[in-house]
Amino acid sequence: MKSDLSHLNAAQREAVLYLDGPTLVLAGAGSGKTRVITQKIGYLIRDCGYQARGIVALTFTNKAAREMDERVKSMMDPAVTKGVTISTFHSLGVRILREEAAHAGLKQQFSILDSDDALAIVQDLLATTDKGRIRGVQQTISLWKNGLTDPDEAAKLAATPNELEAARVYRSYNATLSAYQAVDFDDLIALPAQIFSLNPEVREKWQARVRYLLVDEYQDTNVCQYRLVQWLTGPRAMFTAVGDDDQAIYAWRGATIENLANLTKDYPAIRVIKLEQNYRSSQRILAAANQVISHNPKLFEKKLWSEHGTGEAISVVGMDDEQTEAESVAMKVSAARFEKQAEWRDFAILYRGNHQARVVEQAMRNLRIPYTVSGGQSFFDKAEVRDILSYLRLIANDADDPAFIRAATTPKRGIGQATLQTLGQYAGMRGISLFEASFEIGLEAKLNQRQLEPLRTFGEFINRIQYRAGKLTVGQAVRPVEAADVLLDDLIQTIDYERYLYDNFDEKPAQSRWQNVLELINWLKRKSEEDHMSLFDLVQHVALITMLERSDDKDPDAVKLSTLHASKGLEYPHVYLLGVEEGLLPHMGREDEDVDAARAADILVERVQEERRLMYVGITRAQRSLHLSWCKKRRRAREDVSRDPSRFIAEMGLSDPTALNQAATESLNPRARLDMLKSLLNKK
Repeated sequence: MKSDLSHLNAAQREAVLYLDGPTLVLAGAGSGKTRVITQKIGYLIRDCGYQARGIVALTFTNKAAREMDERVKSMMDPAVTKGVTISTFHSLGVRILREEAAHAGLKQQFSILDSDDALAIVQDLLATTDKGRIRGVQQTISLWKNGLTDPDEAAKLAATPNELEAARVYRSYNATLSAYQAVDFDDLIALPAQIFSLNPEVREKWQARVRYLLVDEYQDTNVCQYRLVQWLTGPRAMFTAVGDDDQAIYAWRGATIENLANLTKDYPAIRVIKLEQNYRSSQRILAAANQVISHNPKLFEKKLWSEHGTGEAISVVGMDDEQTEAESVAMKVSAARFEKQAEWRDFAILYRGNHQARVVEQAMRNLRIPYTVSGGQSFFDKAEVRDILSYLRLIANDADDPAFIRAATTPKRGIGQATLQTLGQYAGMRGISLFEASFEIGLEAKLNQRQLEPLRTFGEFINRIQYRAGKLTVGQAVRPVEAADVLLDDLIQTIDYERYLYDNFDEKPAQSRWQNVLELINWLKRKSEEDHMSLFDLVQHVALITMLERSDDKDPDAVKLSTLHASKGLEYPHVYLLGVEEGLLPHMGREDEDVDAARAADILVERVQEERRLMYVGITRAQRSLHLSWCKKRRRAREDVSRDPSRFIAEMGLSDPTALNQAATESLNPRARLDMLKSLLNKK
């Protein structure tokens, strides 16, 4: 069956059909970029004879990958699409590293350290408890890895005291990861890129596998991801990159907007196609977005337009303080829900920083408005979940020292700090893992029997689970691997984690934590059954997930509270954007004392440009109505600081400045708040 592309506009059709070389699709907000990617996958398979297994589509979040995968499967018989790779960059990196581990000096069952584990290594190397300093060093190392800068180059490039300190730690940090047979998240892309760079045979093998590559959100790629795309596509350069320079908002984590421009330099014959028709917002909202972003220098000229009509006027309101702002937006959302006969999920409240959410949450609770907060604590960040996962990590890779320490001490089993310190010194002297060291005869001269016994009892328990999970040592006969669900049940029962929780916490928190453990175990069991995963596969899969995939509460009927960064890719009928004021949006960040005045001025210009793109993202989340507010004063470090409306408000070019000025002086005094509350109660 041939593809039916009649529902696509002319630019979208061109993007789907073009196969004469590399393609850059400049997709404005709400212009249907996901539709282009999924339709092109269908076109490649149905019309062009591409094998599904030769097509790879990459994006940045598990959620985006999952949605893309669902769309592709709904378009065609799933049997036809079987083998298509739709994943995040990091998931593909794991797949490459698992297969090519030896080329990176890793064994196949390497560990993936999460951010907290990596932070703990940096903290040990710095020998400090200063969290700001530790995170600063970790961020600098991450940026170096994203830029494919190794420790030797970093040492030469380091110019400021902070960079010099980070460069010293970087070498030891990498050596520690190597000793643990572990990688961090940045390595999942950096190491495959390095393998491809240094090994033509491996590179050509993967180029032969990837017959066509599609990359979403290309403006969010860093140097390392750009190089990985180049190595995967090779001289054939059969790829489609989809991106929007106006939505590049992740420079702080290494993304570079220049990657879009570099495509036109590295691939002079690349076809550039612009998607400018917006299917999301009213023309009034798009006009404001176009006006704001026009104040940035343009890599590519582009102007969004819509057939959705003029739409509601954009409101801008100045409030006395953040308390008044929060109360006002809560009441306005409640009133609008009745007036528009809408659902709670039709409303989003967006802000620049997480610290703005607390007062808004309080106002929502006071009016009993259901809400969800994005960017909150991930399920996998909860202490009880991390405890159980430490056992699984250790079972998959007994050289994972951070997992060993956490699992060996939670619940308590008589292995104390003194024992671990001695074990660590012995393991360091022998150049082996803590787990391996715990079984060595030489350790008996360092620890007494009372210390050795619980250590070896724990080690033997892990060995038994490993054996049952199919981790065989030399000389063992191959045996059937036990199902992951049986192993998980035995693990939880043996460590008696439920009793540990009730012994250490009050009843309600203990019950809540135990429910989280059961949810984790049940989810792992389902994943194992659905995707035929072994315990080892599950461990690697979990390491890449940022939040639990729940099917029962994907879209609750609740107002969404979100940072602007977390809102990217989403859309809502009615958007309230708070704190649109100088110093907050744009947020200027902290001054870097280690740079000269000229560089400081350049950094400021770059920051404002990125903040303007963030404002553009916020505006273009709105479909039908957009409401902005700013505060005349805002609490900061126990004092009220005067604020001015953001420069971005003036840049929006709203057509009625008189109305804007009147709105800018509006404030809800106690009497006005009481009247509005009475009005809401009467409607109910």
